[in-house]
Amino acid sequence: MSVESPFIISIPQESLSLLQQKLRLASFPDELDDAGWDYGAPLTDIRRLVARWSNGYDWRYHEAQLNTELPQFTRDIDVGGHGALNVHYVHKKSDAEYAIPLLFVHGWPGSFFEARKLLPLLTRGSPDHPSFHVVAISLPGFGFSEAPRKKGFNLDQYAEVCNKLMLSLGYNEYVTQGGDWGFIITRRMAHLYGPKYVKAWHTNFPGGTPPSLLGQPLSFLTMLFHFLFPSFNPQMQAGFDKTQKFMQSGSGYNAIQSTKPQTLGYSMADSPVGLLAWIYEKLVVCADGYAWDDDEVLTWISIYWFSRAGPTAAARIYYEVGGGNTQKLGELMGTPEYTASIPHGISRFPGEVAILPKSWAKSNRKVVFDREHERGGHFAAYERPVEVCGDLREMFGRGGPAFGVVKGRDGYNS
Repeated sequence: MSVESPFIISIPQESLSLLQQKLRLASFPDELDDAGWDYGAPLTDIRRLVARWSNGYDWRYHEAQLNTELPQFTRDIDVGGHGALNVHYVHKKSDAEYAIPLLFVHGWPGSFFEARKLLPLLTRGSPDHPSFHVVAISLPGFGFSEAPRKKGFNLDQYAEVCNKLMLSLGYNEYVTQGGDWGFIITRRMAHLYGPKYVKAWHTNFPGGTPPSLLGQPLSFLTMLFHFLFPSFNPQMQAGFDKTQKFMQSGSGYNAIQSTKPQTLGYSMADSPVGLLAWIYEKLVVCADGYAWDDDEVLTWISIYWFSRAGPTAAARIYYEVGGGNTQKLGELMGTPEYTASIPHGISRFPGEVAILPKSWAKSNRKVVFDREHERGGHFAAYERPVEVCGDLREMFGRGGPAFGVVKGRDGYNS
């Protein structure tokens, strides 16, 4: 079994000095009058953030906060066909003896940082609600995890790393939570490792598959009716419209990263301003009006800039999983062959980038919990941690549909 090593974030001073030098030498593009957000991240926003990053933002302060708040570790994980990868993760335990082991899986452009606000909520022991031992992994190539060195590190490999990490920590039964890539990876884990190891899974990014005429005739006919007569279900139509708008005007990053990530990578690796603009746009556009603090944004971006393998490595997940095909990558939201018989929970947020009918999520999954919220977007764990925590407590709590799924661990402080 691999050995766990404590990890402290400690960026070399020469790396900080180089960042400052690059920021001082930054060049900015021009911008059309009244461009707003139509063409991408506004020049005024990027100038302001760069000014703060180069004069006033204190990485050492935020680095110390992360080290204080988040118990971090690394461990070597053997991956079939790819050798051992040194994986970084946060492992914060509850004081409840029988807390439920939960794996949190982030996406792009996220990192372990997305779990920061959830951790103190989920790990809080109580006789009134379940608590969790939370493991927030840095996926290979993200944050402070080692990146794959060979081609072909696909969805099964990400799932393998996550499962082996939990088993190495002694969690032979556990549950998962994730959004964005976290949804796609944990769904694959549910298919591959449930119900033996993965006992239930929860997501805030509910992809789905359209119902088929043979498999779900009633749902199929209902869907067909609403397509033909959209005025009968304006809420469903609004969801389709929002999804289509995002695919048409907000998914350019997907096309680039799933086809030519290396070409983009030179800009991200060499220009902190380029990296900032590339990710900042997604933070703002994909959130639901969340009031991003400048230092909050800069810490988020700095984790990418200072990441172990550099920011290009994280973007390659789009190419590897999609096989260099944008269309195939889009189909992963459905992927009907990835069935999952274990209990599945969904938290729906109105600011999500893709909003699909509820029936689509039920076509190949055992949905036992489905909750709609009034506010929140793509980064729900960070934007609305109280709501996500509340849903997990309800799903796994006494009287909940997934209570007791992990043998001997109900999560309560008796």
